[in-house]
Amino acid sequence: MQGSEAVVTEKLTKVYGGKVKAVSEISFQVHRGEAFGFLGPNGAGKTTTLSMLTAGLRPTSGQAVVAGLDVGKFPELVKRQIGVIFQESTADGDLTGLENIEVAAGCFGIPRSEARSRARSLIEQMQLKEASDRLAKTYSGGMRRRLELAVGLVNQPKILFLDEPTLGLDPQGRAGFWGFVQKLRKETGLTVFVTTHYLDEADGMCDRIAIIDHGTIVASGTPGDLKDKLGGDVVTLKTASGTRDLSDALRGLPGVFSVQHQDSSYRVKCQSGETFVPIAVDACSRAGVGITGVSVKRPSLDEVFLEFTGREFREDGEGMTATDRAVMMNRIRGQMRR
Repeated sequence: MQGSEAVVTEKLTKVYGGKVKAVSEISFQVHRGEAFGFLGPNGAGKTTTLSMLTAGLRPTSGQAVVAGLDVGKFPELVKRQIGVIFQESTADGDLTGLENIEVAAGCFGIPRSEARSRARSLIEQMQLKEASDRLAKTYSGGMRRRLELAVGLVNQPKILFLDEPTLGLDPQGRAGFWGFVQKLRKETGLTVFVTTHYLDEADGMCDRIAIIDHGTIVASGTPGDLKDKLGGDVVTLKTASGTRDLSDALRGLPGVFSVQHQDSSYRVKCQSGETFVPIAVDACSRAGVGITGVSVKRPSLDEVFLEFTGREFREDGEGMTATDRAVMMNRIRGQMRR
């Protein structure tokens, strides 16, 4: 399992209390230098998996190798090879931006003079120089996230783990954050492992994606590959209200996979929207039904997610799951032991 991959898991499993199987025998690889997206509904096993990979939780069974190190055997060495940014803010509001980075550097045993040098360099990279001597609690959400990115990079990690890093940021803040991450990847070859609730981020940022549901990997591949698995394009046809049902006629046309009819709209999954539209318009015309609107699009990641999990991507109102609470308590205990 050592190989040249940044992350390798084999049958990685986590069971809580001998009963709740949060993650069940998952196996996947993350290539060096790539951005790998890890998606799933709330409680699907994302946070548990990330915590095992970052040596915050011990697996019940299976194996994880991160940066060439077995996480179960060498957890402290793994922590020195990675950077981690969790969705909860970790910046100390009563310290300045520079002090936050210097304290983090000290935790890695970096000498004071070098810590100060790295902190100033990272502050400049994250465009926080003018705010470097201000208390972190005065920072905006986007500034605070960039500060936490700087803290996560102070040990010059080989792999950066990001758990919902832009949750709560406005579109400008999200775009700015990912701009810094992409620049780092280009300049240093950094490997990025990210969980996110924003599918547009995963689509635009990630080289490959894995979808986890009920603790198992249900799909993986590039964003394009996953969309292609749904088959072709999605065409929406709108007709005048009160016209007869055209579902059977549309299903009989070449290249059609499925037809969904609601009110006066037809959602058609087909091999090629470009080929299907003129044939469909002609068929509707011959049936004496006029078309009032047509749209063509490729399947989105939202549709991919729905196809493989049977659920919408965001499930608001669920709150923290039992698994999330268990992971959170382990993080708190880990902080208290330091």
